[in-house]
Order: sequence, then structure tokens, then C-alpha cells
Amino acid sequence: MRVIRKKVKGVARGALSGFVISLLVHAAAMVLAAMAVAAEKPNVVMIFIDDMGYGDVGAFGNTAVPTPNMDRLAKEGMKFTNFYVNSPICSASRVALTTGLYPQRERIHSYFHSRKSNRNRKMPDWLPSERFTYAKLLKQNGYATAHFGKWHMGGGRDVGDAPLPQAYGYDEALVSFEGLGERIIWNNDHLRSQSRKLGRGKIHDLPKHKTTETYVDRAIDFMKRNKDKPFLVNVFPNDVHDPHQPSSEQLAKWKNDSRNRFDEQFFAVLDEMDRQIGRLLKAIDDQELTENTIVIFTSDNGPTDWRHYYDKNVEPPGFTGPLFGRKWSLYEGGIRMPFMIRWPGHVPAGKVDNTTVMAAMDLLPSIGTLTGSEIPVGTELDGTDISKALLGKSMERSSPLFWEYGVHGSIMPGKPEHVSPKLAVRDGDWKLLMNPNQSQVKLFNLKFDIGEKENLADVHPERTVAMKKELADWWQGMNACYEGY
Repeated sequence: MRVIRKKVKGVARGALSGFVISLLVHAAAMVLAAMAVAAEKPNVVMIFIDDMGYGDVGAFGNTAVPTPNMDRLAKEGMKFTNFYVNSPICSASRVALTTGLYPQRERIHSYFHSRKSNRNRKMPDWLPSERFTYAKLLKQNGYATAHFGKWHMGGGRDVGDAPLPQAYGYDEALVSFEGLGERIIWNNDHLRSQSRKLGRGKIHDLPKHKTTETYVDRAIDFMKRNKDKPFLVNVFPNDVHDPHQPSSEQLAKWKNDSRNRFDEQFFAVLDEMDRQIGRLLKAIDDQELTENTIVIFTSDNGPTDWRHYYDKNVEPPGFTGPLFGRKWSLYEGGIRMPFMIRWPGHVPAGKVDNTTVMAAMDLLPSIGTLTGSEIPVGTELDGTDISKALLGKSMERSSPLFWEYGVHGSIMPGKPEHVSPKLAVRDGDWKLLMNPNQSQVKLFNLKFDIGEKENLADVHPERTVAMKKELADWWQGMNACYEGY
């Protein structure tokens, strides 16, 4: 019996060992299968800066402030010199990026403010959560999704019933005061008391100079927790949106090293933001996610043109390089932004595309193609799939790009010469601006005149007439969305 017992026990041990081994093999196979699926679906990290000008990045001409971490994206990926946002102001620009649509389709042409102000400008109080978004696109394809940073697509001031970011496809979110849910309000901001009264989420009191560090901390934590499956992470910093509020340590580095104290403050926050983006890129490297992660970098509109923040005899901080105009303007400095994309092995390293004309609303359909995410049949989109260009093959745009700003009221630039006509179209190398009544017509050839110095409307009358018509037709369709409001 003892021998038999030993044999039975031995058989039991062997069976148990085999079972454990089988479990381990099965678990390993599942992990490998999950990793294989993740490899087929690249991660997406979207960096969308608030009020960064075309020339604020070293790779786009900034020589005053080194930006080595942002410049990494141009060295290890591609930069595009003809990238546009679809509005020169934050909320409308973010709506276009998020939905792939002209923001005027939802009557979002300016920034969200109080209910009264929104109503006076024929705007809603938030982007309808029913709209399809690139977060929803990726989420339905098995992606974990998160948004960390500025929101400004609804909620804040006296609007406390706007949908939370989760309604737009995000699993997690941490926003700033221009939004609801978990959010940051910086200590000396005049909107903090309003935000606090609204409730609807945990509130973090932080100095403004700590916000991007906090967003990046959360993004890094999110990536670590989701590294074995595909993920989308938005990092939307507020740093270079005025007022610029660096710490005393950050500011000390730039004392007496610029035109004026406003530049010093701006240089300090730009420098710190670059450092935080470096932390984000290092975390991607450290988690061995670099090869399978698409990193996209751009800005929501040009640099500030407020006059009341600054001495009347000094220029506001922020650079537009060779471009004319700034924020709140349809001249190039308000809507043409730096754009970089990195995806090793797929996007050519160090390449510059000076040809492809692309816009923020193109990113939703393009991300869909790059990630193998299917856009539902019948989804309304204005954006064009430019994924081939993002992978290194220049494309000729098949349709013009259009803009509207200020028709129904908004902030105007502080510098009178930066106040543009209210409508614009770019078709090939040509750009035409005019007002809805077809006054103040300006025609520029951007291939030869990137600074929009020479109005060619009278020199090319046939082209001017044709572009006026296509712009007027587009605006007639968009403006119909405002009827009844």
C-alpha cells in the first residue's frame, strides 16, 4: 500500500505539475497574443499645445529658447510646414481636431464663455456629446483612452451641466478650469471660484507652473498601466497661453536674457514645457513603447495678441516666424501651426514635407487609417484622410480649406493690422480672404509670399472671382447652421 500510495502521489504530483505548466503556457500565449494585437494597433499620443506660435519650436526657427525635446520629434520623425488648424481660437480649434468637422457645423466659432455670452454669439454651451470623436473611434477598436490637459469644449464659468470628457470617448480625464470632472484650477486664476461652485469632480489647487508636470505624470501613469494594450493619450498643456506664470526658479534662468520681462516669463514656461515633453518621450522609451507609438505634436492657434497684458510699446511674447498675424486672425500666423509626427519604422526620420496642405480636422480619418480603426458608415466628416502624407508620401489636397472667424462676434487682435477679413480659403498655393459681403478682398500666393505682403486680387481677376465664389458658397452652407438662433 505504501508503494502504491507513493505511486499515486507521484502521479498526482506529475499531473499537477503538468497542469501548472499548461496554465503557464496558456497564460504566456495569451500575453503574446495580446502583445501581437497591440503591435498591430499603434498607440497614439496627441500633444496639442495652447497658443504656441509657428516659430516657437526650434525645429521651426526659434533661436531664443532651445527646445531639444520637441525638436526630437522632427529629427526622429517628420515635420510639415503647411499644417493648419481650423480656427484661430481655442474652443473652435479643439472641436475641429476632435470631430473631424468644421466647427461652424455646431455653431462653435469662438471660445466657450458664460451662458449669456454664448447665447449672444449664437453658440451652444458645449460640443454635443453625440458627435463622433477620434477618442470614440479608437475606443471602439479596443483602445484605452485618456485626456490630460486643457479641454474648453464645454463646462466652466456658469455652465455646470456640460457633459464630462468621458461622454466623448475618454476612460480617464484630468482637465483645467475650462471643463468639468476632475480638474486643476491654478491658485491665482480669477475663474477658480466659479469652477469650485460648479462641483462635478475632484478639484486640484496648483500653481500654473505645475500643471503640465501634473498632466505628464498622469499620462506616464496611464501608459504604464495600459502598456500591454493599445492606448490613446491626449496631453494638452496650458503653459504658453497667457498669463505666463513660471516659478521663481524657472524664471531665474531667463532673467535679463530677452527683450522685456514678458519675454522672460514666456521663455521660462516654454523651456519648462519642453522639459516636461522630454519626460513624456523618455517614459515612452523606458516602457519600450517607442516603436509602436505614434506621437503627434501641434498647437491650437497662434500666439497671443492681447494688448492689455503688455506695455503698449512692446510686442506680445511668442513667435510666428515668417508668418503675418497672430491669434484671433485668419492671416497665416493665426492658423498655420508647427506640426510633427513620429512613428519609427513607418514615418521617415528627419524628413520635411513642404508640399502637403493639411488641417487638424484631417487627423481623425487619418488616425483611423493608421490604427486600422473603422469609421462607422454614415459618419459626417469634413476632414480628408492624409495618412499617406503622414507616412512620408506628399499629397495634393483634393479640396480647398475654409475658415470663418468673427462673423457672429469674438475677440479681435490687439494689433489693428492683425485684424483679418472674416472668411478665408486656401486652394493649392493660393489663399483668398474677404468679408461675407465680399468686401476687403485679398489674394496671396503663399508659395512665393508666405508673409502675405502682396495682394494680387487685381492682378489675377479670374482666380479672384472663382475663389470668392467657392468661399461664398461654403459660408452660405455654414451660416445656415445659425438660422433660428
